[in-house]
Amino acid sequence: MHRRIRLIFAIALFSALAVTAAAAQEPGADASWNALKPDVFGERAIREASPLIQLTAPTRAEDAAMTPVSVEVLLPEGDARTIRKLTLIVDENPAPVAATFTFGGARHDVTLGTRLRVNSYSYVRAIAELSDGELHMGARFVKASGGCSAPAMKDEEAALNNIGQMKLRLVNDGQMGDATKANRVSQIQLMIRHPNYSGLQMDQITRAYIPAKFVDAIEVKQGDELVFSMEGGISLSEDPAIQFSYEPSGKPIHVDAADTDGRKFEGALKPAG
Repeated sequence: MHRRIRLIFAIALFSALAVTAAAAQEPGADASWNALKPDVFGERAIREASPLIQLTAPTRAEDAAMTPVSVEVLLPEGDARTIRKLTLIVDENPAPVAATFTFGGARHDVTLGTRLRVNSYSYVRAIAELSDGELHMGARFVKASGGCSAPAMKDEEAALNNIGQMKLRLVNDGQMGDATKANRVSQIQLMIRHPNYSGLQMDQITRAYIPAKFVDAIEVKQGDELVFSMEGGISLSEDPAIQFSYEPSGKPIHVDAADTDGRKFEGALKPAG
């Protein structure tokens, strides 16, 4: 009996130590966040672990240079507010703000996915700003390293030859979903060929650092109405891919994008109504 009690106590103690050790990997990132937060949002209050926002990201990234994340922001039925912005942040990256999306129209729900570089074990955060100014946050701790300095998948010549090629693909037209959720399940994937050099990658032949060169602006319109505009940084992956929800009205989708060298790119899609 005493042996059983000791065994139970030992298991409980081991479990407690394991939980403490696992948790110890995560709180350190809070220091970076606490230092970063005033620079991005000033002294504004942020509701953490908000039920309005769901962030999905892997616990351990298979490829730190292409870590998939997806975000869903959903306001309760009857809530008159709208979703104004969504900011993606990787706390421990050299440039933590990966992208800021500004939405047009009266958006009560938004679904958005992309791929990020994660440079070291870090919290990835999604902060939604509502029309009344409230900030709501979801966060996930991701174990990854070296994402910002990882070598490009293509050599520089090949990457620059294809730069700006754009593809828009209908992922789901919402026809099989509940009509009340159509603008959540109706999604388009935007893909842009671009090396998105971070400035931290080394040319494997010359051993010199490749200057930063990345897509820093995207504007997506449906007819004459803004779906979203994006300001991006070096934390977006090579060949940026953004999957986003839209209202299936049948109006054509048009995309204008630009990079830090002033190059302009554009694409279009005519989804079914």
